[in-house]
Amino acid sequence: MKISDILHAKEWSLIRQSTDAIQTPFLIVNLNVVRRKYEELSKNFPFAKLFYAVKANPAPEILSVLRDMGSGFDIASIYELDRLLQLGIKPEQISYSNPVKKVSDIRYAYEHGIRLFTTDSECDIRNLAEYAPGAKIICRILTEGGNAAEWSSSRKSGCHPDTAIELVLLCRELGLEPYGISFHVGSQQRDIAIWSSSLNKVTRIFEDLAEQGIQMKLINMGGGLPAKYISRVKPMRTYAHEISKYLANNFGDHLPEIMMEPGRALVAEAGVLITEVIQVSGKSSVDPDKWVYIDAGKFNGMIETIGESIEYPVYCEAEGELSQQFILAGPTCDSQDILYDDTRVPLPEWLNQGDRIYFLSAGAYTTSYCSVEFNGYPPMKTYFVQ
Repeated sequence: MKISDILHAKEWSLIRQSTDAIQTPFLIVNLNVVRRKYEELSKNFPFAKLFYAVKANPAPEILSVLRDMGSGFDIASIYELDRLLQLGIKPEQISYSNPVKKVSDIRYAYEHGIRLFTTDSECDIRNLAEYAPGAKIICRILTEGGNAAEWSSSRKSGCHPDTAIELVLLCRELGLEPYGISFHVGSQQRDIAIWSSSLNKVTRIFEDLAEQGIQMKLINMGGGLPAKYISRVKPMRTYAHEISKYLANNFGDHLPEIMMEPGRALVAEAGVLITEVIQVSGKSSVDPDKWVYIDAGKFNGMIETIGESIEYPVYCEAEGELSQQFILAGPTCDSQDILYDDTRVPLPEWLNQGDRIYFLSAGAYTTSYCSVEFNGYPPMKTYFVQ
């Protein structure tokens, strides 16, 4: 993959010109790319309200840009809620989408104006009925993301569709407002047909509940829209065309409210993670593989290389032909801090200490996943250009 496949020439040039004097590792984000991606999604999905998944990158600079563009926000905790409120974002623009919530967090969110909550369990619904009376409830169902999602979201959150129907009926019984059904097809989902099977489940739930006197008003299709990494993905307009077709097939002219919670698709391509080679070494004189140790690893920015799930496009200016005999590892003493072994990252053969490596499409789930001080390393800093 070429840099031009991800960033426009001016966007890449601005990032490169702004980084030479900054100590690695760090993330640099071009806010104009965030704006461009939001406009792209809005254009392709005009029927949907976009609620940015704050967990992807909670930087106030990014949140402010999206606030000014009219985005809604999907939160997973009261800490994200506080950050949004501090930026002047109104509670009605916020959806509390984490099904796992402490009683104190439900109470706090409700007291601060949140009225839209996602759930997937009887325990949570009873807590919501007591501490968020009359709130609008979205019930999340399980979906099968298959092997096409590079980061699965299909097992921990959600419930069986039959259970969802029972939970919605319980909401009505307890004075909550049954409002919608949500699902998540898995992050970085390459198989568009997964949306079709998920929407088929939602349609059946809507029909069954209508027979029992409950008209559901909303579908939250969650995240899953892809960013550009090594694995090829279809253009966003193709996703939009197919998903629009599925909605039309299932609901015709009676389309309910549609929510989407893009995170990676909005901010990944805006960020470049810049790291430095600490050393290059081999394990024996007869082993052809060389180990490249860099100052960013699984615990300070690169957590999504677990299982070599996300394959970041890499750029390096060192001399020499590209070689695939490098194993890439992070700086800590933890044996799990190996980024790529089975998947070899092509790097210049004369790579040496001090050379900089640029990980593209790194704006999502890098800084927000950083440990506080594992091995004493501080969280990675972020810088912004526009």
